Amino acid sequence: PSHVCVVTPERLGLCGAVSWFDAKATHELDPSGPCQVVTKEKPIDERIGEYEDVNEVVKKLSQGALEEVSLYSIMEKPMTSCGCFECICGIEPFSNGVCIANREYAGTTPLGMTFSELASMTGGGVQTPGFMGHGKHFIASKKFMKAEGGIGRIVWMPKELKDQVADALNKTAKELYGIDNFTDMIADETVTTDPEELVAFLTEKGHPALSMDPMM
Repeated sequence: PSHVCVVTPERLGLCGAVSWFDAKATHELDPSGPCQVVTKEKPIDERIGEYEDVNEVVKKLSQGALEEVSLYSIMEKPMTSCGCFECICGIEPFSNGVCIANREYAGTTPLGMTFSELASMTGGGVQTPGFMGHGKHFIASKKFMKAEGGIGRIVWMPKELKDQVADALNKTAKELYGIDNFTDMIADETVTTDPEELVAFLTEKGHPALSMDPMM
């Protein structure tokens, strides 16, 4: 296999089906099974969440297909994906942020691609800086894209997904940035799927991504 899913207390499996507690329990029941313990005791770069011991496990279990991975970055050595991710996050250069599409969304995104087209760039164990598969619950984590500034980079997602994660995402944004109702600043397909119109909407809302450091 070229993909190894590293599950952490805040980052569930990208399929959304395996939490850290699930993986821990599975390992205790079957120590030689698919869920193995990964330590993170030898930091290489804590900003992006890269650890020597994590890299060693990933290299071993991917049979050398992947040698380095970060836990907190989408731009530098992002975690790979199999193909069953709930969501895909991709960089949107016009707004200096990222768009997220969930599997159920059939329309296009401001990136000019559908979920299926994004999946073709992201799945199969390919490490593509700027794109990352992940579970829905990870979106509201304080570790989500932490290296690039966190959830303040999210500028667009389908309305259905936004409604699903709104409470948790708004709570995290309040804690991190002091922003109330952050999801009101995030566009969806009912607002626009055009990148120029997206920037206009974000400017009107005073979205934090516009004033963050360039991602590229």
